[in-house]
Amino acid sequence: MSTPPSTAHSQLKSPANRLSKLPTYVFAELDELKAAARNRGADLIDLGMGNPDQPTPEPIIKAIQQGVADPANHGYPNFKGKPEFREAVAAWMKRRYNVDIDPETEVQPLIGSKEGLAHITFAYIDAGDYSIVPSPYYPVHSRATWIADGHVHHVPLTAENNFLPDLDSIPEEVAQKAKLFFVSYPNNPTAGVADLAFYEKLVAYCRKYNIVLVSDLAYGEITFDDFHPPSIFNVPGAKDVAIEFHSFSKNFNMAGWRAGFAVGNPEIVKALYSVKTNLDYGLASAIQDGCIYALNHGEEFLPGLVKTYQERRDVLVKGFRELGWQVEPTKATIYMWLPIPKAFPDSKAWCRHLIDTADVVITPGIAFGEAGDRYFRVSLVSPKETLQKAIDRLKEKGIRYQS
Repeated sequence: MSTPPSTAHSQLKSPANRLSKLPTYVFAELDELKAAARNRGADLIDLGMGNPDQPTPEPIIKAIQQGVADPANHGYPNFKGKPEFREAVAAWMKRRYNVDIDPETEVQPLIGSKEGLAHITFAYIDAGDYSIVPSPYYPVHSRATWIADGHVHHVPLTAENNFLPDLDSIPEEVAQKAKLFFVSYPNNPTAGVADLAFYEKLVAYCRKYNIVLVSDLAYGEITFDDFHPPSIFNVPGAKDVAIEFHSFSKNFNMAGWRAGFAVGNPEIVKALYSVKTNLDYGLASAIQDGCIYALNHGEEFLPGLVKTYQERRDVLVKGFRELGWQVEPTKATIYMWLPIPKAFPDSKAWCRHLIDTADVVITPGIAFGEAGDRYFRVSLVSPKETLQKAIDRLKEKGIRYQS
C-alpha cells in the first residue's frame, strides 16, 4: 500500500533563476489571444507565425523514407554527421555562394539552426560575458545568452539605417568585453538585407576585438527580384572569426524535420561540436539522407518555392499600400515588417485590435525585443487568396495606417 506524499515537503524547489529572468515569450501570449478569439467563434486568418504552409518536396520525403528503411540508420548517428552529408554541404556552399568549405573540419550538422545557435552561445558565454545582438532580434540570439547568465548589448536596427547595426554606436567597453556578435541577414523580423560592404566592416570589427562572429543565414535562399545574399565567407579573412548557420526549414519546407548545419572556422566548429556531444546525439541519419538529396537537387525545388513567396509578397505590398502604408517590396524572407499606426500605444494593443476587429492575426513587434514595439510582422505563409482576404477584411473594417 503506497504512502501518501507528505504535505510538509510537497513544494518543489524553484527552477533556476535564469528562467525567471527571461522576458515573457510573446508567442505564448499570442496563442492565448487566438484561443480566446476562436472560443467566441472567430474565423481567424493567422499571419503571425513563420511556419511554412507548403509540404516538403516529395523526392526529399522519399529519400527520408528510404533512409528510415535502411537498418544502417537505426543506431545512434555519428556526432559529426555522415561524410556524404558534410560533402553535400561543402558542394552546396561552393555552388551557391562560391565559398570553399572543408567537409572534414568546417561542417557541423544540426538538429535545426535554432538549436545550433543556442549551443554556440553555450560554447562561448560564461556568467557575466557579453554578446552583441542587433535588435529587433530572432529570440534565441538574445535568450541563449541570458540562459547562460551572460549579458546582451542590443544595437538598434532602424529603417533610416536600412535595418543594419551602427557599429560605431557600440560602446568601446562593450566591444572589449564581447565574445559573440550575432547577425542575421536576410533578417527576421525586419526582412532587411546586408551587402558585402557591410560584411567587410563587420568582419574587420570582429577581428579588431577578437569577437566570434555568428551569422544566421536561415533565409539565404528565400530571395526575390534576382537578389541573392552573400555569405559572410565571401569576405576575405572571415574564417578567422566567423561561423555561419543554415537551415532546411524555410529553404526546403522541412521545418518539422529539424535539420540545419553550421560552417566556418574549424576551432569555432569544434567548440560547437563539443557542446553538442554533451547535450544531444546528432541529426538522425535518415533525416540526413533527405538533407543530402535536398542539397544535391536544391536548384530543382527553389525556383518554384521562391516564385510562390514572391507572388504572396506582391499581394501584401499592393494591399498594404492601398491601406496607407508606404511599403517597398522586400528582397528576401517570408516576412513583411510594418509600422503600427501612431494612435496605438504599442504593438500588443495593435495586435489585439486586429484580432478583435478583423479576425486577422499578426505578430506584435515586441516579440522581437523592445526595439520592435512600434512595428508588426506579417508572414507569407498562407496562399495569396488568403492574404488578399486578410487585406479585404482590414479594408471592410476601415483599418488604415495613420502616421
